[in-house]
Amino acid sequence: MKYTIRELESAEYPLLEIFLYEALFQRKGQTQLPRSIINEPELQVYLKNFGERPDDFSLCAEVDQKVIGIVWVRNIAGYGSVDAATPECAISLLKEYRGYGIGTELLQKMLQLLKEKGYKQVSLAVQKDNYALNMYQKVGFQIIDENDEEYLMIYLLK
Repeated sequence: MKYTIRELESAEYPLLEIFLYEALFQRKGQTQLPRSIINEPELQVYLKNFGERPDDFSLCAEVDQKVIGIVWVRNIAGYGSVDAATPECAISLLKEYRGYGIGTELLQKMLQLLKEKGYKQVSLAVQKDNYALNMYQKVGFQIIDENDEEYLMIYLLK
């Protein structure tokens, strides 16, 4: 599959709403969450005024001039927050583009960008039974904490 990875343009930031919803892990066989769930305060921290903070960075994957995946980071008090100096990562691909290695490359490009910007680490939270857990571990994220449902992971930007 031919795709390109590039910086997400500010005019495209509204797409983050679509990709935040896609990033929510929803188990097969369970009632799907309504799209309005992204309006909850604990999820709005990933979106609200994106691009206005110095730690807001985003990259997207594009196929035939259509954005099919986004990885974005910001320094927030989110589900994967570890400290005030560590940005938190979110990544999502449209379902039909998963499993082709696009998400892995998208994530690796973001890690390289953060390393170039001088960050020491990046964090994320992932549901324990989320298929993306294997990708995070393969890329080099390490589990540093957990609760009943999620792992808290970091990637050291050496």
